[in-house]
Amino acid sequence: MFLYTQPMKSHFIKFFTCLILCFVGLNLQAQNLTEKEKEVIKSKINFNISQAQKNIDNNQYYKAQSDLDEALALANQINDNKNIGLIYSKIGKIQFITEESNEALQTLIKAIEKQRFAEDNINIAETYKTIGIVYMSKNNFNRALDYFTSAEGLFENEDLHDFEAESVLYKGDAYYNLENYEEAEIEYEKAVSISKSYLNNKILSSAYVHLGKNKIKLGQFDEAEKLITQGLTIAQKNNFPSITNIAYASLSDIYNETEDYKKSNTYLKKHIKLNDSLLMAKRGFLSSDKRLDKLYSNPVEYQKEKEADLEKEASSTWLEKLTTILSIALITILSLLTLSLYKNNNIRLKSNNILHKKNAELTIAMEKAELATKTKANFLSTVTHELRTPLYAVTGLTNMLLEEDPKPGQVQHLKSLKFSGDYLLTFINDILQINKIEANKVDIEPEVFNLKKKAENVMSALNNSALDNNITLHLEYDRDLPTNFNADQLKISQILINLIGNSIKFTKDGDIWIRIIKQNQNGENFEVRFEVEDNGIGISEEKQQNMFESFSQGSIQINRKYGGTGLGLSIVKGLIDILKGKIYMKSQLGKGTTFFFEIPMKKSNEIIVEKKANYFNEIDEIELSNIKILVVEDNKINQMITKKILNKMKLYCDVVDNGEEAVDMVKTTKYDVVLMDIHMPGISGMEATKIIRTFDKELTIFALTAVTIEDKMQEFEEAGFTDIIPKPFKQEDFEKKLFNALMLSEKGDNSTLNHTS
Repeated sequence: MFLYTQPMKSHFIKFFTCLILCFVGLNLQAQNLTEKEKEVIKSKINFNISQAQKNIDNNQYYKAQSDLDEALALANQINDNKNIGLIYSKIGKIQFITEESNEALQTLIKAIEKQRFAEDNINIAETYKTIGIVYMSKNNFNRALDYFTSAEGLFENEDLHDFEAESVLYKGDAYYNLENYEEAEIEYEKAVSISKSYLNNKILSSAYVHLGKNKIKLGQFDEAEKLITQGLTIAQKNNFPSITNIAYASLSDIYNETEDYKKSNTYLKKHIKLNDSLLMAKRGFLSSDKRLDKLYSNPVEYQKEKEADLEKEASSTWLEKLTTILSIALITILSLLTLSLYKNNNIRLKSNNILHKKNAELTIAMEKAELATKTKANFLSTVTHELRTPLYAVTGLTNMLLEEDPKPGQVQHLKSLKFSGDYLLTFINDILQINKIEANKVDIEPEVFNLKKKAENVMSALNNSALDNNITLHLEYDRDLPTNFNADQLKISQILINLIGNSIKFTKDGDIWIRIIKQNQNGENFEVRFEVEDNGIGISEEKQQNMFESFSQGSIQINRKYGGTGLGLSIVKGLIDILKGKIYMKSQLGKGTTFFFEIPMKKSNEIIVEKKANYFNEIDEIELSNIKILVVEDNKINQMITKKILNKMKLYCDVVDNGEEAVDMVKTTKYDVVLMDIHMPGISGMEATKIIRTFDKELTIFALTAVTIEDKMQEFEEAGFTDIIPKPFKQEDFEKKLFNALMLSEKGDNSTLNHTS
């Protein structure tokens, strides 16, 4: 056994001190930096990132790596998550270029994690795009397609359509490699359109060439030649050698397929020459210095100290022996501890990488779901507009015919037509209501109202339907309840209408009881219980489990016999949830059904003033003969209906069928109100209103439109509309808005109407 001498003890003490300091240093946080120091560090970070980008542009990738490593250390020092994410993203790109695909994926996932924490959506989209390119290189085209789609969605949300074009182009490449040439063509054409709009010649030339390549696969050689030639011209003009190279190869393929072998050989030679040149350039920046430039590591080496001259074993003391033994034991323990920490750290890193990857996949799935929801909302908006516009004509003409003393034999037919129109409108409104509830776009709008009277009004509105089924409606209102509440009366009305209407539909020759009961009270706050009980056909226990789901009904036979959309109870459940209430039901086949729900409501001591119902019955306040109204509507039937409604109100109007004429008419004639349709040939109603607002800020302009999705409401306000009247509208609502606008104008100026918006 060798014994350590005094010099060795000195070395050991130095080594032990350094080791302890390293362990302590790992657990100490940096001192708080001043704002000025942070700004200096940020400037250094930005400089390094800028320098790295210049080196990347010059194919000096390993110099760029050095700049980025320095920037990363500085960014970690001040916890600058945004720049950390950006740096990781650039490092990932370099790793991919230098043929380190697996490392690139790990680095890019780190980048997304930091960018998401910093809410840096633009750079998240860029990183998604890079990940997609990496997966393309691995021939995993489906995964690549997911990432390109996510990148496209984020760029679109940020209105960065120029960047969106490249993601769309890559989507086309993914579909092309999946041999889905029809979808590839759609994406390539979209890329052409966007890049044209934003004058992005690089994407435009590439999109033309790739679209031409796709046409080759579809056997459309003439069209392919035309497109590729267009792309080649742009690429040569702007010095895009990679795109030029692809164009040469594609033209060679075309002429080979069309048996023009001379041209095919000419372009093949051009392709080979240019391709060799590009490969040589690549080999230049991936030189033998690669290993030296890429070497970034943190080695921990334990240098063996040379043993000094050993004292003779006989002269060594027990103290020296003991010191040596303890030293060896301590070094062994510390070494084992270091190894254990190293292994644990590796395990932790692997677990984190797995979690990061799963998180990225879940995020992409969520973004795809959000995109699907957005697509559904846009589809509903379009379908709603297309259905509401003709419905305006159906309901309007039906009401006009019913009021014009039709023949007795025609009355029933007109009533049936009116019922069908109302049913279809109700169905459309139900679908939209479900969509709004699912999208969390329904807000609580409290107002003071008489609860008992509201229930009576609902029953009165449904009484005719009840009488048709020989049903008697009963109202029981708890005497301990106040009558006036401050709550969302519209939603409460919708709930009661749906529940009572449902009971009427499934009850014949019976009774329906509506009960409103005080459940609990805390000062001005009440918990109110509503019950709707019938003695109709009832619901089986099996069907009760999913009665509150959309499009749910008792059975196919019940659906055919009693009709209905199956949306009413789903709407009820959604509205009650919004009102922070609960709903229950009990039912028995052949004996009837009871729905009961409880919602919190606040008592109001405010006196309710009855509003005027028949707005134009008392017209002394306004001189109607002086009122000028302009109707802007391209549909001839809707023109006639709107004009007829206004004439009945003793109001007269001018009619034009496009936005350009509307602007000209407003410039030359002083109108009191403009009823503006939105979708018209030429400039839209939206654009026409914006133009009018440049020279008339006060004119009352109503948007008379079938658009109902609330996302559009802000656009109407920004365009300068005074208010919106959705089609088809109720006569009373139309009269109310028109009357209020005219009254406000009359109060502002007694001689001529002074418009307010």
